[in-house]
Amino acid sequence: MSDSATSIKKTPFFNIHKSLGAKILPFAGYEMPITYAGVIAEHEAVRKNAGVFDVSHMGEFILRGPHALDLIQKTTSNDASKLTDGKIQYSCFPNLEGGIVDDLLVYRIKEEQYMLVVNASNIEKDWNWLKQNDEWNVDMEDISENTALLAVQGPNATAILQKLTDVNLSEITYYTFTKGIFAGESNVLISATGYTGSGGFEIYFDVSKAEKIWNAIFDAGKTENIQPVGLACRDTLRLEMGFCLYGNDINDTTSPIEAGLGWITKFSKDFNNKANLEAQKQNGPTKKLVGFQVVDRGIPRHDYEICDAQGNTIGIVTSGTMSPSLHIPIGMGYVPTSFSALNEEIFIKVREKLLKAKVVKMPFYKE
Repeated sequence: MSDSATSIKKTPFFNIHKSLGAKILPFAGYEMPITYAGVIAEHEAVRKNAGVFDVSHMGEFILRGPHALDLIQKTTSNDASKLTDGKIQYSCFPNLEGGIVDDLLVYRIKEEQYMLVVNASNIEKDWNWLKQNDEWNVDMEDISENTALLAVQGPNATAILQKLTDVNLSEITYYTFTKGIFAGESNVLISATGYTGSGGFEIYFDVSKAEKIWNAIFDAGKTENIQPVGLACRDTLRLEMGFCLYGNDINDTTSPIEAGLGWITKFSKDFNNKANLEAQKQNGPTKKLVGFQVVDRGIPRHDYEICDAQGNTIGIVTSGTMSPSLHIPIGMGYVPTSFSALNEEIFIKVREKLLKAKVVKMPFYKE
């Protein structure tokens, strides 16, 4: 995403990040903290202790009224009619050409009221897509600018955050949420969706409370040495779990079937491009997103070529890194289905050298 210096946005925590010495770079139209103490140290903090991500750049839409669910059902691949109050669903917006407009979370707040959480770089695109598909004139509100969001992740997150609320956090199971008083502030939404594989919660609240809630979390976590963490380690953590990143592993040209997201594509209901995706599922896709481990020395990076033994290009690396937890080079990429079987030998082209790799099962990291 290209932004002029004048149009780039800041989250409500920008001055805090700056004061803590974070390396700040433009990301998805926002000035975002990439690292504080370094990727490895922050990655380890989340895996073994607790780290706090500012993810206030994410988008939040509220949909209300008798046809809110109709619009969600038409535009998303998963079956949101299965949601009950306090439940969350991972889903995607299929486009009409077989690709994905965006991936998102659907929160059912109550009957006839939902919150959609979308990627920062796609806020305007997603809003327009919903409007374009809205044949019912659904009451929609974009609350992104007024919503702050912190993701507190890691095995000690529950103990730290429990000091700040009477809500029993142990009852907020994976993909559920509740609203309550947090750090003395009412109407705070606490959910457990996670993007790191190490447990924890997302805290949604009004931007006017940003500094107070940030400080409360860090005061509560002082004895546990809670750390601020940036987007660079968020990327290594999610890659170790095999979670897709929009713009890398999924985009407007990749289908949910090709991306291994058949589990969020429910053909028991009607939705955009259902017929084509159903045919693709039945016939089998021509390419698949796979996880791989590099056997030779070298680190796979985004957009590196994936080759066969003869050096012919068969695909592209969509995400890759040296895994901080496993100390091995790992990645994801699309390959022809004939190369997608476990232990299949593939090669990653790094500086004109072909590095041997093998297709492995995801997630790479298992607790």
